[in-house]
Amino acid sequence: MKLWAAILGALFLVTNGHAQTAWPTKFVRILVPSSPGGGTDTIARLLGAHFSAALGQSFVIENRAGAGGLIGYQIAAQASGDGYTLLVAPTTITSIHLVTRNPRFDVVRDFVPITQVVASAQVLVVHPAIAARSINELVALAKKSPNELTFASPGEGSVPHLAVELLKILTGMQITHIPYKGVAPGLTDVAGGHVATMLVNVISARPHIEAGKLRALAVSSRKRIEALPDVPTVTEAGYGDYEALQWFGLFATAGTSPRIVSRLHTLTVAALRDPDTKKRLAGEEPIGNTPQEFAKAVRAEVEKWTKVARAANIQPK
Repeated sequence: MKLWAAILGALFLVTNGHAQTAWPTKFVRILVPSSPGGGTDTIARLLGAHFSAALGQSFVIENRAGAGGLIGYQIAAQASGDGYTLLVAPTTITSIHLVTRNPRFDVVRDFVPITQVVASAQVLVVHPAIAARSINELVALAKKSPNELTFASPGEGSVPHLAVELLKILTGMQITHIPYKGVAPGLTDVAGGHVATMLVNVISARPHIEAGKLRALAVSSRKRIEALPDVPTVTEAGYGDYEALQWFGLFATAGTSPRIVSRLHTLTVAALRDPDTKKRLAGEEPIGNTPQEFAKAVRAEVEKWTKVARAANIQPK
């Protein structure tokens, strides 16, 4: 009897261990808190294709746009932590709660950071009709006529919005915020001369800059970037240790097994090393940091933008 009990116990351990390691056994959804075609969606589809090929299961992209990404974040936060719901999100996941009275999610509590996929500098651009060829000249114009100049952003509480608020604090200039429902419509209005300026990701702005429809004044990184080598940093212009990067990260829902998180991290790093992926992400810096490093970065971003929102007297609505 003891022998049979030992055999059955061993069989149980083997079977149970196999059940724990058998992931995924069905399709996995990757939530995208924006419409198809944007940067977040592009990253999600690249990763989904690599994950599907590596694991032999479908990774299905599910776009849930609305309320500046809030709808997608809320849906993801409510999902089970079983490894079958992932989220690809931009930096704004760390700041949107600052303008929303009841966001119904907490990025630190409800999500497990897997890795920061890519990061990129933003560039401060103006319409060529604006008489400013440097950020210093833009600041001087804004101080001469307070709140007459306008700036566009992808929405209230987005990192591009708060990054300009930080710039206002550092420079003392006063310009009026005009929020849009995404990068594209705001950038279109700046290029059309309807709005004076915008802080926007380099990939979106570069074609307009090269076509002469926009003038680049400064980049938001600590160092100059290869894509725009002649454009100085905000810090070079004399405005402190300024940095406001746009990144896209991969998250799992709270409770997801560390083993699954580790596996997805490894697969993402492999995807970022793929030559075709590098080509498609030209202009973005591949990151692929560890879950621990990404978690630390997320907490730092939340703290940073919370301080900016308080200093700018931005209140939840």
